[in-house]
Amino acid sequence: MNKIQPVNGQFAMPALAYEALGNVISKETLSFHHGKHLKAYIDNLNKLLPGSGMEGMTLAEIVKKAEGGMFNNAGQVLNHTMYFEQFSNTPRAISAKFEAVIARDFGSMEAFQKEFNQKGVTLFGSGWVWLSADKEGKLVITQNTNADNPVCHDLRPLMTFDVWEHAYYLDYQNRRADHLAALWQHIDWPVIEERY
Repeated sequence: MNKIQPVNGQFAMPALAYEALGNVISKETLSFHHGKHLKAYIDNLNKLLPGSGMEGMTLAEIVKKAEGGMFNNAGQVLNHTMYFEQFSNTPRAISAKFEAVIARDFGSMEAFQKEFNQKGVTLFGSGWVWLSADKEGKLVITQNTNADNPVCHDLRPLMTFDVWEHAYYLDYQNRRADHLAALWQHIDWPVIEERY
């Protein structure tokens, strides 16, 4: 997460194969979500950076410091980049070590997934549901609206599901719960564990 830095003063689009998640997120949804929404946030952020005093900062540092339009665009770039980078068409399984951390803080993997999905379903309006770690390494689930990110609350973000309608509406219409339940099959757990 702190590795997301500008190159030559500009942030770049994370790579994504639009066919990779076709059984859960369609190519059409990804072409809008990644190819238009995220691209607009990155383009806007790159236009706002020169002269801001934040050139060369990591994305997380910008999100912690910025306000207004800079915060909104930087927050959405951070949120979306972490979101897209956690998925794989050939996901790798969770390690026993990290599953034990989840069991320690939530009781079991099933209890964690149930609470995570519930927080995603019940978040009012647009935003994100996050798995994060506090300073002691304890895992917590948070609901963050709009461009907000756990870094703003002294947490280390690990995993997120996007509950803005553009993330799922073409494929699932108003069935947010079905969309959230389906995403688990594409989580690339070593990515989450490295963030931890």
